[in-house]
Amino acid sequence: MRTIIADDEPLALKKLRMLLSAEPGVQIVAECADGAQTVKALQACRPDLLMLDIHMPDLDGFEVLSRIPAEQMPVVIFTTAYDRFAVRAFEAHALDYLLKPFDQDRLHQAIKRARAELLKADDRETTHRILDYLAGGAAKDSHTDQRFVIKAGGRVVFLDFDEIDWLEAAANYVRLNVGKQSYLLREGIGHVAERLDPTQFIRIHRSTIVNVDKIKELQPVNSGEYIVVLKDGKELSCSRGFRAGLQQLIENNL
Repeated sequence: MRTIIADDEPLALKKLRMLLSAEPGVQIVAECADGAQTVKALQACRPDLLMLDIHMPDLDGFEVLSRIPAEQMPVVIFTTAYDRFAVRAFEAHALDYLLKPFDQDRLHQAIKRARAELLKADDRETTHRILDYLAGGAAKDSHTDQRFVIKAGGRVVFLDFDEIDWLEAAANYVRLNVGKQSYLLREGIGHVAERLDPTQFIRIHRSTIVNVDKIKELQPVNSGEYIVVLKDGKELSCSRGFRAGLQQLIENNL
């Protein structure tokens, strides 16, 4: 955990350095004695954690934070002798507020929280990178990526197209039905249909798409419409406006 410590009192810096030396995995990459130095160190070192005093020459702790872009902001723990700035510190999204003099136990709790926060951020960033990468690949060629990537219950599920029994529109989502499981994908059904192989998936209703390989039988009903029966016994109705696809399927297999 790359850390910058900033305090205008040499003894306070020395004590903080000593306390941090007892915390595993903490690397001090810069020590700063005023606000201007702190801003330069933040820009140069891009630390994970900033231990920041409030009252410092040139710029105070809040002014330091105001000079740092949000995307470069590390986890911030204030260290100060003044309790009256606590509310303002948390409004500035500080993770913790250590009131001097603090001991090893209090520092340890703050470092533990910082480490947990960084791990959560890493997990979110990794997930977003994976999803963005896969989404980008799918956008280049809608038929080369034969799977959906779905966030479900804290997991990332990779779902091959041929696993899907049928799909249905559900407000701003599409529900993908796979056996007894179902997954929600935040896309319109028209956009999803464009990604599917038209020789494998047939739209039988404005809100329903079915995997041809999962169809067991077609039961004709009135006016040339059909009931589509899947291999698991699920029955889906085909509306008149989409029966041409099923008729083509029948002709191709006769």
